[in-house]
Amino acid sequence: MAFALLDEQGTVVAWTQAAERLVGYSAGDMVGRSAALVLPSFGEAPTMSVFVEQCRARNGWSGASAVRHHDGRVLDINLRISMVQGRDGAVRWLASVTDIGVPSGEAGSGSVRGSLLACAPIGVVVRDLELRCTWVNDVMESHDGISPGQRLGGRVTDAWSGAEAETIEAVMRQVLQSGSTKVHEYRTWLPTSQGQEHPFAASFSCLQGADGQALGVCTISVDVTESRRARERLAILSKIGTRLGRTLDVMQTGQELADLAVPLFADFVAVDLEQSVPFCEGPLVRIGSMTERLPVFRRAGLASIRQGVPESPWARGEPVPVGPASPIADVLRTGRSRLEPFLDTAPGTWIDQDPVRAQKIRESGMHSLMVVPIRVRRVLMGVAVFVRTEDPVPFQEVDLLLAEEFVSRAAVSLDNARQYTREQTAALALQRNLLPHRLRGGTAVEAASRYLPADIDRGVGGDWFDVIPLSGARVALVVGDVVGHGVNAAATMGRLRTAVHTLADMELPPDELLARLDDTVQRLAEQDSDAPDQIPAVVGATCLYAVYDPVTRKCTMAAAGHPPPAIIDPQGQVTFPDLPTGAPLGIGLGIPFEAVELELPEGSLLALYTDGLIETRDHDIEEGMHRLGTALAQPGRSLEDLCTRALEPFQGRAECDDVTLLLVRTRSLSPTRVASWTLPSDPTAVRSARKLAARQLAEWGLEGLEDSMKLIVSELVTNAVRHSTGPIVLRLIQHQVLTVEVSDTDVCSPRMRSARTMDENGRGLFLVAQLSRRWGSRSIPGGKVVWVEADLAHTSGPRSSVLPVHAPRPST
Repeated sequence: MAFALLDEQGTVVAWTQAAERLVGYSAGDMVGRSAALVLPSFGEAPTMSVFVEQCRARNGWSGASAVRHHDGRVLDINLRISMVQGRDGAVRWLASVTDIGVPSGEAGSGSVRGSLLACAPIGVVVRDLELRCTWVNDVMESHDGISPGQRLGGRVTDAWSGAEAETIEAVMRQVLQSGSTKVHEYRTWLPTSQGQEHPFAASFSCLQGADGQALGVCTISVDVTESRRARERLAILSKIGTRLGRTLDVMQTGQELADLAVPLFADFVAVDLEQSVPFCEGPLVRIGSMTERLPVFRRAGLASIRQGVPESPWARGEPVPVGPASPIADVLRTGRSRLEPFLDTAPGTWIDQDPVRAQKIRESGMHSLMVVPIRVRRVLMGVAVFVRTEDPVPFQEVDLLLAEEFVSRAAVSLDNARQYTREQTAALALQRNLLPHRLRGGTAVEAASRYLPADIDRGVGGDWFDVIPLSGARVALVVGDVVGHGVNAAATMGRLRTAVHTLADMELPPDELLARLDDTVQRLAEQDSDAPDQIPAVVGATCLYAVYDPVTRKCTMAAAGHPPPAIIDPQGQVTFPDLPTGAPLGIGLGIPFEAVELELPEGSLLALYTDGLIETRDHDIEEGMHRLGTALAQPGRSLEDLCTRALEPFQGRAECDDVTLLLVRTRSLSPTRVASWTLPSDPTAVRSARKLAARQLAEWGLEGLEDSMKLIVSELVTNAVRHSTGPIVLRLIQHQVLTVEVSDTDVCSPRMRSARTMDENGRGLFLVAQLSRRWGSRSIPGGKVVWVEADLAHTSGPRSSVLPVHAPRPST
């Protein structure tokens, strides 16, 4: 500690070398000048008495403040001011300052020990060069029973006899002779007025005048009985603090806080968390922003020295009401702890307004209460309530200080658990929205999947899979793997999955789709590289894209750095097709991707997977592929059973890579559900197409679609006749919907136009869109296909009603 003696006007009358070391000003610089030179806050007060009253209003006699160093720096300090009296009622003020800018390793328990000392009343005696008492405060009388009148003008040996008094004076002489401001500490047992003996800690500092010469010695003494007990509990607190936050579950951490506090601090402890903390929903409550409507709390922790915790009317997880006049409400409004050493249960107190709590307080004999806010960075997470029932000793300030330290440690663990829960909730929601909720294979395939992320705690990763319905009863099968794990990889995966869906809707063949996707990944990587302060989200990915047609039973596939699929025929024979691997996405090698077309028997099993399924720490890829094939070579099993068998080796193990498996069993469309005709490219083809389509719909029992389909066929064939020169192919497919396809040799895709009132053309595709479920086009070798889908159960509806029955056939 650094000391300075001030008069009523705040002028420094004595200085110490410790003060010089702290602020850089010597005794010659400070003695005779205002303390405002180093204590900026004093400049606002005309006298020391006013300044002390301001300190009391803010934080009592001791609290956080700041001093200005000689070099201009501002130092954070703990300031304590004690009034001392001399003869004839003269008054001086002793300012003691402690630098709190200690290294972080000491800031934990060290700051608490300093606060414990600050809470204890200190005795102050200032003696002259002859060791006679010139100034003394009122606290010294409670230490040794000697009144200020008896002490002033006398020496230590005048009041005490024996070796202890001689020792104390010897220490004082050493301090004066050396001129040092070094504090000499020792412990001695001093008699008190109550006839008891208490351990005291005393320190001695040399006071200097303007010339740097000694003026006297300042003695500070503290009764360390309670401080010693508090430090013993603080030592226990340091040990049990390591047991907090063993889990990242908010409710469990709240229970740990309660369990560790009983019986160390209290007989009963309740931990109530603001409901946004355990549920991670809604904004957190900020201290000082309380309105008339108090936040909702849920009980997260309960502990008692009594079996069954009879003191609590509410169980863990239940909402806990807070009355507006209760100590808890006061803590919420002010953000400061509340100490009630003696719980007043008399009529007219806040207890009467809370009958539920009042009954428990009286039944259990609660007599002392502490309510401590659980807060981090001005954010209120809850409150911890400490109660004594069996222990007859009421809570004191030192108990509150320890409880605050304990709760502050628990608050860090709770905040970590809250942030983890919030991130996990967000990550899981992200993953649920990024991966397909249900695989729709239509009439083409039956599908099942499994996904096992390497980041099991958060449940997210960079693998993805999809089954995307395409036109003509076809489906696209996708599996991909983004480099990396966790939320960043999942976010990148979501971007790529969206890109694949967009490209699939363009009806691109697999090799061209991967080329477009490769460009997309490179662009994303370039965008991320433009932000050097951010971690690149895209650093590469692999993908396998396949399109299966149940009409022809052909599967066309291409890979971008991805392992080939496993194909198991209906007899259980396993093959891995010779599929060009291709370069991973985003590498930018410029090598074109190659597609392979295979004809699959009906009932074939395709397994699309990521490398995490076949490559582990203990096994290479070849061994993993063999293990996968063996697990899937069971033709009679369901897809769900096969998925389970394939992932059995990974259950309960921490893997270094995400594991994804997509299984599909192929189906084929019966030839009776497909009708196809080749038509000449002349106007007569339109009439023939209408008749052929009407006849086929009648055979399928779909006469209700005849009118709309005849109009759709007329429009599509008319466009083909107008814009192509080769033969025209009309095909009808009956599956989950009715598909009409018209193929021609023109490579330009049709587009819908907005026709004006007097235009003779441009309305055909608009009418097609109104009469159909959806429509589009895709490129094929030597031309294109324009397709239209209509619901099988649809005979008439709101969209077809826009056409009058007698409407003439518009042209496009």
